[in-house]
Amino acid sequence: MTEKKPFYITTPIYYPSAKLHIGHAYCTTIADSIARFHRLAGEDVFFLTGSDEHGQKIQEKAEAEGVTPIEYTDKIVAGFQNLWQRLNISNDDFIRTTQKRHEKVVQEIFRRIYAKGDIYKGSYKGLYCTPCESYWTEHQLDENGCCPDCHRPVQEVAEEAYFFKMSNYQDKILAYIEENPDFIQPASRRNEMINFIKQGLEDLCISRTSFDWGIPVPIDEKHVIYVWFDALTNYLTPIGFLDDPEKFNKFWPADLHLVGKEIVRFHTIIWPCILMALDLPLPKKVYGHGWLIVDGDKMSKSKGNVVDPIALIDEFGADAIRYFLLREINLGQDGNFSRDALIQRINSDLANDLGNLLHRTLNMIGKFQDGIVLAPQGESEIDASLKADAAETVQFFDENMQKMELSLTIKKVWAFISRANKYIDETAPWALAKEPEKKQELANVMYNLVESLRHISVLIAPFMPITAERIWQQLNLPQAFAEVQLDDIRAWGGTPADLKVGTPEQLFPRIEVEKEEQPTKQPKANKQKKEKKADKKDDSGEVTFDEFSKLQLRVAKVLAAEKIPETDKLLKLKVDLGSEQRELVSGIANHYEPSELIGKNVVMVANLKPAKIRGVVSHGMVLAASQGDDLKVVSVDMPVGAVVK
Repeated sequence: MTEKKPFYITTPIYYPSAKLHIGHAYCTTIADSIARFHRLAGEDVFFLTGSDEHGQKIQEKAEAEGVTPIEYTDKIVAGFQNLWQRLNISNDDFIRTTQKRHEKVVQEIFRRIYAKGDIYKGSYKGLYCTPCESYWTEHQLDENGCCPDCHRPVQEVAEEAYFFKMSNYQDKILAYIEENPDFIQPASRRNEMINFIKQGLEDLCISRTSFDWGIPVPIDEKHVIYVWFDALTNYLTPIGFLDDPEKFNKFWPADLHLVGKEIVRFHTIIWPCILMALDLPLPKKVYGHGWLIVDGDKMSKSKGNVVDPIALIDEFGADAIRYFLLREINLGQDGNFSRDALIQRINSDLANDLGNLLHRTLNMIGKFQDGIVLAPQGESEIDASLKADAAETVQFFDENMQKMELSLTIKKVWAFISRANKYIDETAPWALAKEPEKKQELANVMYNLVESLRHISVLIAPFMPITAERIWQQLNLPQAFAEVQLDDIRAWGGTPADLKVGTPEQLFPRIEVEKEEQPTKQPKANKQKKEKKADKKDDSGEVTFDEFSKLQLRVAKVLAAEKIPETDKLLKLKVDLGSEQRELVSGIANHYEPSELIGKNVVMVANLKPAKIRGVVSHGMVLAASQGDDLKVVSVDMPVGAVVK
């Protein structure tokens, strides 16, 4: 058996000064999706996240709350782990820098570099930012004399300390970055680091004596090891740096350190210098992602503009949050978080596009073929086109996920979902079902739809793992979803014939946003005029041409239809008017199954005032003709948007 290719990916270890916000969830969701993709591609993945728990800031917060630092961090870190569980993060290990296994690693690294002569004792007098745990020289401060990272005041400190001779590695790290253009990504971050190094690297203070919440320096226990020297080495601990050389040699160097852009400098300058001092290879890639912006400002615990991811998960579900973050934001760039945009994506992409495709497909198989997927025979040009699109999508997915083009990949998968929905309109299975001689053609269409959904389930698995498995289960495919690999969808035809599909269940209910209309006050004079006009109303039942001409009758295509719960007669329709899409309620459920209406070009009253019916804002009315118990909607062979006169 061929040994799997290893892939080691890490997130930053998060600082437990407060609860995590949606920006942290964004970073970890990116890493999780990349890890899930590499597992899907058949690789042996090790995915690490964790918490960075030492330092002066933590000690001060614990003292303020009247607890010990470990009691303080235990509580906060439990919240981290709960969030990752709620978001379905598939990390293989969770490192805490307070763990004994890590303390041993940090102290051994200190000993080795000290023995090499690259650590020395001195005294430090300089400028220190407690929130960032960073030392700065005066020329590095911002224009207000504050920390260049968080823009808060720094304080002057003076104390005995140990220093790491980072200046010894300045030329070596600069040459490495210039000779390995893929090491720092995106390119804009790489250029920033090159400029920073060229200003000159100073030796790094790596111990403190003014507080004691940290790992003791092994040769001088009145010192504790400064947080960055402690934190960065976390990446070595879980893969066996001290106790499992086989595992360590398998996974190191890391394939990807995923970090926020504000800590790229620590990961691409300080960390590589430490590794060079240890004679260890550098990580293959450090990727600095952008920030989540709220109202034009970076999301930050200190600024108080954070969005709580737990509340969002409770309201919308983890997969919807994951989808929005990964689709909406191009990796490496800043992205705006908006509740309205999230709801719009859920309604359009998840409820309408993906949810409707699954629901329509399973409903039609249940109605037309007793829930059985029959074996396909032959293919039409439309069938061949769908299969070609599927193959192209799988290839695109593979190539672009390797390049971490997450947003681009998701958009491509959704283009295939739209293609599958269009395939239903093109083949009109409801019409085929009415002609017995087209039974095989109908069977081909139903098979191709299930096979499309099988592909889609695998393709969305890195981004929306729970939804992907729910689709797989509703299709009732025999293969265990946990065992599925990307290779399983490289060829068409993996759905077994005579498969009995499951019962359709709604993936993503639409979210209705009610807009309160403010009543406008009418002047009394105008009101009296209107009342007088009403007195002159013609009660004959006839309307004038001018009155009739106010009605706007237009051709609309039914895109989706579903029964409104707890009603017998009402259907909710989504229609396309050419220039826009709308929802409306129609009392025709006793005469039509929802799937029969999809694809029909109907006549509707387009300028009917919106009304809320059973929680649905209905904007329009479909025309129908009735005689006795029989009713038919008025349908025409005219293009969408055509005016009916």
